[in-house]
Amino acid sequence: MGIPEVRPDPPTSFVRAGARVMGLGPSRWFLRRIGWRLDRAVINLTNGRVSMSLVMPEVLLTHTGAKTGQQRSTPLTYFTDAGRVIVIASNYGGDRHPAWFHNVKANPRVTLSARGYRGTFIGEEVTGAERDRLFGLAKQFVPNYADYEKRAGKRRIPVVAFTEAA
Repeated sequence: MGIPEVRPDPPTSFVRAGARVMGLGPSRWFLRRIGWRLDRAVINLTNGRVSMSLVMPEVLLTHTGAKTGQQRSTPLTYFTDAGRVIVIASNYGGDRHPAWFHNVKANPRVTLSARGYRGTFIGEEVTGAERDRLFGLAKQFVPNYADYEKRAGKRRIPVVAFTEAA
């Protein structure tokens, strides 16, 4: 796999502090409404080598709109597991799945870019015990996911695994 491997190890104290700041209402509002657009531009300009996150690994997901057929790009925090790129469709704890998740479900062939690598991948929602295991790793890796899970209420936050296309 060409996307750099990222182990979902427990976060450093620096990452935990950043997670607390990003978990505040104004920060969540900024990230949800504006931040991801700026981050997408930074990732594109640097060929995936730099993101606004600076502390969390990010991948730029380029996907096809389920209704429009247009190409869309979304920066996402990721980790790797068994040769797959794992992302969480948290939508910052919102009550609906993010648009990119619906697009990947409808059109699973996507492009992922990170740290200078760009490749074609196939996305698949992970379910059952494997979903629970990966979401547990995600909560260990990014402390905010536990808060997002609470905020999501009855919505079960999906986990998506991307495997590089042959």
